[in-house]
Amino acid sequence: MALDKLNPACHADAGIYHSPALPPDHRYQVVALVLQGGGALGAYQAGVYQGLAEAKLHPNWVAGISIGALNAAIIAGNPPEKRAERLEQFWTTISRQPLLPPSPHNLLEPSHPLPPVVQGWLNGLEAWRALTEGQNGFFVPRSPLRRHAGGTASFYDTSPLKSTLESLVDFDRLNDSGEMRVSVGAVNVKSGNFVYFDNTRDKLRAEHLMASGALPPGFPAVEIDGEYYWDGGIVSNTPLQQVLAAKPRKHSLVFQVDLWNARGALPEDLSKVAIRQKDIQFSSRTRMITGYMKETQQFRQMLRAVMELVPEEQRQAPAYRRAAEQACSRLFNVVHLIYQDKPFEGHYKDYQFSASTMRDHWSSGLDDIRSSLSHPEWLRMPPQEHPFVTHDVHRRA
Repeated sequence: MALDKLNPACHADAGIYHSPALPPDHRYQVVALVLQGGGALGAYQAGVYQGLAEAKLHPNWVAGISIGALNAAIIAGNPPEKRAERLEQFWTTISRQPLLPPSPHNLLEPSHPLPPVVQGWLNGLEAWRALTEGQNGFFVPRSPLRRHAGGTASFYDTSPLKSTLESLVDFDRLNDSGEMRVSVGAVNVKSGNFVYFDNTRDKLRAEHLMASGALPPGFPAVEIDGEYYWDGGIVSNTPLQQVLAAKPRKHSLVFQVDLWNARGALPEDLSKVAIRQKDIQFSSRTRMITGYMKETQQFRQMLRAVMELVPEEQRQAPAYRRAAEQACSRLFNVVHLIYQDKPFEGHYKDYQFSASTMRDHWSSGLDDIRSSLSHPEWLRMPPQEHPFVTHDVHRRA
């Protein structure tokens, strides 16, 4: 009896994903885009998606947390030919301050950078403006008298974000799990439990996406069906495990897009301490999850190979059937894209939303995915003896 037939968690009848960018002999059933949280850094993810769209690698599953959830919604809530355009509309909208005119340097293109010292000073100014003015179509400061109003206790009001999402996202398309699966993570404020809202079982609304990005104390908890939720990044800032551990297991190609780099230098002063602390905190176990899933899949593969040695007449034994529930021959390929800090960025990089910085982040994401896709061998199916492989264009030899 075939092992996969005894293991419903491994047996999957899903068809093969089709794209001219993939090797003709591949057997991927899932092409997933996994988007970490990181506020203003999220424009990097939009650049990555543009590069995937150029290569006709449209994911059939997108999972996100915080700003990653908002990008995921815009991707899933639009037809393929409109997604990059809608992402650009979203980022152009929220990169404007709602009160005073934009700073002159926002008119500069990334190809005309300012000296690092000047750029660092201007970045700090733009972050200060975000704190004092808010961001157009995203959040606005609350009156000091209304910052502690029950479930909405927060420094900022995010109701403008609801209107922005509803203008850019077709929620009927977003909820069509047959077109694209969507998963966004949040935390239940009362229980402290991490939850995923998923269009395979939930009807997603703007509130589900806002809940995933409701980082306290800046943003208020979001009520959904009588429960209040905060930003999923409080518990885990990456939905990678949700995709890798999903059942039934399927051959998967995963583009993991991180906005925080777990690796970095020893900080030289207190300002760099704050930057490094955020990087470590919000890189949020991506390497740990990847390492754990790699070891787990290697174990499943080894167990499967050992079970093939069991005589046919012994395969009805309860112990064999229990083992079959763990054995699996699925193959996983994770292409990792990690935003690389610029020397003039400060600890406020996640809430520095200026238009020039947004364009710079977007350009970085586009460059990184194009560099990654310039290695067609990275898209091949992993061999059976190495069922879980990773690639990273910035990985050191």
